[in-house]
Amino acid sequence: MNINELDVVRWLHILAMVYWLGGEWGVFQTSYNVVNRKLSLDERRRHMETAYRIDILARTGIILLLPLGLHMGHLYGFVPFLDGPGIWVMWGLALGWLALCWAAFMARESDLGLALTRADEAVRFVLIPALLLLAVPAFFGGGLLDVGQGQLWYPAKMTVYAGMLVIGLILRFIMREWTVLFRVLAEGPDDDAEAKLERSIRFGRLIAYVYWIGIASTAFFGAVKPF
Repeated sequence: MNINELDVVRWLHILAMVYWLGGEWGVFQTSYNVVNRKLSLDERRRHMETAYRIDILARTGIILLLPLGLHMGHLYGFVPFLDGPGIWVMWGLALGWLALCWAAFMARESDLGLALTRADEAVRFVLIPALLLLAVPAFFGGGLLDVGQGQLWYPAKMTVYAGMLVIGLILRFIMREWTVLFRVLAEGPDDDAEAKLERSIRFGRLIAYVYWIGIASTAFFGAVKPF
């Protein structure tokens, strides 16, 4: 059997993409019952819990896509600064981010969980501009990526991924708001809280369509390599 490193990393990259896309669809469908006033609050909380349990797989997928994508770029020779110990530093930082995400999930009903969620969001505020600064100059022949004609699909994929992190950040805000609003509803009926919950989820569903288009575009650039 002939198995090489690139094939294994590519396989893991595909799995991460599947969990990302499938998980987001699951959260999208579950959200309908989260805002259904005809259901009891306990029933709605159970649906919210289901949404969180599905979403953690999507979050895991989107986080792992980054180190797996950079690792493949390293193997292709596109990311020279990851040569030597750089690849291990990158993986250490990525797994630290993943651990933070899971810690926030495990403590999601507590004040600690909300604080950890904000820390997870802060990582994205740093990462998004860093990815754009890394990817965009490559289209003009500069920057840290070593890509040429016929290889621009790689920075294109990275650029779209950064955009999807922006969308994902907005969805993180929405799900964090769920936790806060359900605390209010646990104290008794509150029309204002119900209205905020419905508005946030309507907006979340709208941008979810943009999210799926972006996910599909990321996969297209990686699979087809059009330019």
